[in-house]
Amino acid sequence: MLTLRFVLSKTDIQLLEGRGDDKKVFLCLDKQGYAKLQNRKGCCIFYDADKSSCRVYADSPQGCHVYPVVYSEEEGIIVDGLCPMKTTVTGAEMIRKGREVIRLLKTMDREAKERTWLAHTKS
Repeated sequence: MLTLRFVLSKTDIQLLEGRGDDKKVFLCLDKQGYAKLQNRKGCCIFYDADKSSCRVYADSPQGCHVYPVVYSEEEGIIVDGLCPMKTTVTGAEMIRKGREVIRLLKTMDREAKERTWLAHTKS
């Protein structure tokens, strides 16, 4: 089963922590310094399968708001083919969300570099 792990920005992390969620539970850092949302049983840790809903919908990460528009290294901005709602994305929505995806990627790249730099300076 393919699982999607959204990359989280500092803002996303602060928002989730502000709700009372523990980042030790919802967050994992990869070797490149990216903060990623944990999955449980192939789904987002905040997804309630019994209710088919998101437990943090009002405060969900920025990547959730632009999904299913994502960035593919091979193709650029695309609609995630795995999303059951993929056919509902309009051209205008693709453009708007695509711009937001690029903005988010720049922010998250910068934050990942900061994390790896800080990790190297501490060692």
